[in-house]
Amino acid sequence: MWSRVAPLLVEAGHEVIAVDLPGDDEAAGLTRYAELVVDAIGSRSEVVVVAGSLGGFTAPLVCERVPVRELVFVSAMVPQPGETARDWWANTGASEAQGEAARAGGYGPFDVATYFLHDVDAEVVAEGEPYQRSEADIAFESVCDFTAWPPVRIRVLAGDDDRFFPVGLQRRVARDRLGVEADTLPGGHLLPLVQPRLVADYLLHATRPGHVS
Repeated sequence: MWSRVAPLLVEAGHEVIAVDLPGDDEAAGLTRYAELVVDAIGSRSEVVVVAGSLGGFTAPLVCERVPVRELVFVSAMVPQPGETARDWWANTGASEAQGEAARAGGYGPFDVATYFLHDVDAEVVAEGEPYQRSEADIAFESVCDFTAWPPVRIRVLAGDDDRFFPVGLQRRVARDRLGVEADTLPGGHLLPLVQPRLVADYLLHATRPGHVS
């Protein structure tokens, strides 16, 4: 997901660590995910944690274990303490929001091509195909066991055309759970693959709440 953004951040003089989480490992889960990220961070300081999609459930666990400068959600689930990713859907009304968006947009029930890849360049899709893995059930059943959000700046970036987590849902969850207004960019759920330059610019520069252009 970050293959097109990371080089742009490196080009701008930043170190980037994209942690490959063992999503297909039934023995892993959120605790293991957080351990891997914490180990990858090591003794680094001034860290910005960027979480995409299900990675939103790993982010607060990391932030409780290492000092961070900022936390950024990109097309991500925002958990509550003690929540599971499976319960998140009902707790936020995500399924209903997804269905309403599908009816309004004139597209059908879930499939990967329609909800994830509808605006991703075919060459980019082909490049990523060898790396695709199924997410093990344990990731959705693990409790996100954190106490509170870190006392740092938290931003939320959403895609205007996200069919998986519709933008209205992401705005509402950001307000209700974080007390922040979500920023938006044109693009779907895989925003870093569709708008790498704009996502990189968003991560590199402070922006006003609202639409990022």
